[in-house]
Amino acid sequence: MDRLWSPWRYAYVSTARAENACIFCEKAADGRDEENYILYRAPKNFVLLNLFPYTTGHLMIAPYEHVATLEEAAEETLVEMMLLTRLAERHLRTVYKPRGFNVGMNIGECAGAGVAGHLHMHVLPRWPADSNFMTTIGETRVLPEELSVTYDKLRRAFKSL
Repeated sequence: MDRLWSPWRYAYVSTARAENACIFCEKAADGRDEENYILYRAPKNFVLLNLFPYTTGHLMIAPYEHVATLEEAAEETLVEMMLLTRLAERHLRTVYKPRGFNVGMNIGECAGAGVAGHLHMHVLPRWPADSNFMTTIGETRVLPEELSVTYDKLRRAFKSL
């Protein structure tokens, strides 16, 4: 059996938070979009960068409503989430020219959700050989630009709506 290890995410999953705190709810309510890397706010969901990305441009779409499963989410929220996922793909394609995408969500802690209590969709641009020896052997993720640069590029793309 092969295993996929992601030790670079340890800083994220090991961060102590109040038991009832939700990072998505906190960021959505904070009002400091640039500091929280929120790229776009739609009526039911918002788009933000992942602070611990697997690839440059790794972003997420999360509903404002604190729900943990697809079953709990309102239909309008899910429809908008998918439309924003398509929009994210379009903008990432334009800005970064990836050769593919990973799109999906982990629902529940045992399914790998880092924030199990709040539904969110991941959109990751991918390129040939972007998982190289540095990641698999050296346990190091190499990202070619700072998160703030990624934010500026994608924020401009989302502002063009």
